[in-house]
Amino acid sequence: MTIRLPSADRSLRTYEPRTEPLRVSPGTPFTSRTVFSAAHVVADPYAEVSPDSPAAVDWDATLAFRRHLWSHGLGVAEAMDTAQRGMGLDWAGAAELMRRSAAEARSAGGRIACGVGTDQITGGSLAEIRAAYEEQLAVVEESGAQPILMASRALAATAHGREDYLEVYGHLLHQSAEPVILHWLGPMFDPALEGYWGSAGPDAATETFLEVIAAHPDKVDGVKVSLLDAQREIDLRRRLPRGVRCYTGDDFHYPELIAGDDQGFSHALLGIFDPLGPLAAEAVRVLDAGDTAGFRSLLDPTVELSRHLFRTPTRFYKTGVVLLAWLAGHQSHFTMVGGLQSARSLPHLARAYELADGLGLFPDPELAEERMKNLLSLYGVTP
Repeated sequence: MTIRLPSADRSLRTYEPRTEPLRVSPGTPFTSRTVFSAAHVVADPYAEVSPDSPAAVDWDATLAFRRHLWSHGLGVAEAMDTAQRGMGLDWAGAAELMRRSAAEARSAGGRIACGVGTDQITGGSLAEIRAAYEEQLAVVEESGAQPILMASRALAATAHGREDYLEVYGHLLHQSAEPVILHWLGPMFDPALEGYWGSAGPDAATETFLEVIAAHPDKVDGVKVSLLDAQREIDLRRRLPRGVRCYTGDDFHYPELIAGDDQGFSHALLGIFDPLGPLAAEAVRVLDAGDTAGFRSLLDPTVELSRHLFRTPTRFYKTGVVLLAWLAGHQSHFTMVGGLQSARSLPHLARAYELADGLGLFPDPELAEERMKNLLSLYGVTP
């Protein structure tokens, strides 16, 4: 059996899909690393909505996918950018997602952390931005989930310099009930976050970020760094106060960062661990056993797929993530909140299928092939 896949030069290439998936069974809890998968949401394809409407979510399929991740030992990072936060999922939808997922986590015995932002407002004074953060922090704490303080578009637009960031984050950390994860999301993921921490230069921004942490180390469980700059993450990791974790959000260099070096390692909070869930979990268990080479042999081959999904414009990586969830049988359709299934080209989607199939990520390769052929036919390609 073969399938013809389109390339960017308008040619069709013949690909022979795998016949057997990579078989990974749930195993023991992780011991050496804390690992979260930032999980996507499943849209409701039957809802009468437009791109301007509030998100219509298929709650059953969305929660089922989280149970899939928990079954393999992964934590779920909820209502993050992978869940289309700020790209179709508004605050009302995010709040409901948090409450539902946190309740499901309690039932399933899974770990969950939820994104705290300011997306119920588009701008305002520092006091209004603090109030927006506080509203979301209260929802997360009431749900029993761990808070992740996300970067704020409103703060990026309002702040006049580093002092404003120190004030807002200091206030939030002082009042948080439990240690939080601080999230530094780079502008490649969200252009509205350019100049975050009060400086366009990453060196000065790093110093402000570290100053926030140093002032409240007892309130910071860890930091999530999504800058796609491995050396900067390593340098930052080495300067963190004792007991503060570094959670890599680098979807380009995660194997080497998680494996670490003789001076430390990164934990993980990654969007790519949505489609890689079972394989990523198996790799971490190999690492738990002290086999770094075995860990790298499992995860290194996945980097080509991750770099493809997260290629520029990086913020549209969610489209490939949802495509792979559909092809893997985790949902019945390739529809996204806000219509973002159209955000990537057909050649991009075809290459994502090819790379994922080559890794054995599809539990039922025949189903994945059939669905990919249906998608190609929809675009006018005879597969």
